[in-house]
Amino acid sequence: MSLELKIDTRVAKINILEQEGSKYKVEIDGRIYDLDIEKVESDTYSILLEGKSINMEMIEGDNPNEYKVNTINNYYEIEVIDAAARYRAKSKSQLDGGGNVISTPMPGKIVKIPVKEGDTVEKGQTVIIVSAMKMESEYKSASDGIVKKISVKVGDAVEGHQPLIEIEAQ
Repeated sequence: MSLELKIDTRVAKINILEQEGSKYKVEIDGRIYDLDIEKVESDTYSILLEGKSINMEMIEGDNPNEYKVNTINNYYEIEVIDAAARYRAKSKSQLDGGGNVISTPMPGKIVKIPVKEGDTVEKGQTVIIVSAMKMESEYKSASDGIVKKISVKVGDAVEGHQPLIEIEAQ
């Protein structure tokens, strides 16, 4: 498995080469590390690296794939750069007048889409309803605009943070 992490302003390429239980062999920017990672509390991990113990607190950030990481000596803001993050960044840069991409924070099923591509929507208007964990959640437009793209249909199963609807701001 391979991924990229944006750590403050640096981007690190990480490949998980092997995993057995809590032991990992990873390649980070071309260098191989043997790690032993144990979760000790809901958001706290103990990592053994080359005989040294590092305790790390990892807190979910305000946006998908973002985390705040604290060690005894350092604080980092980290973003996992995956296909969805690349799509959001690309979409954001392409929306000249602002706008937004609607996504759900967790996997679910599309229940209703009360708009269609080309519709004009107002800020706060419901544009999609998703069922997750036996609850239905309404997702609303963050701005006045036009429905530019609907990437799903009623009945689709969706992943967390998957782009569902793109609204072009007016």
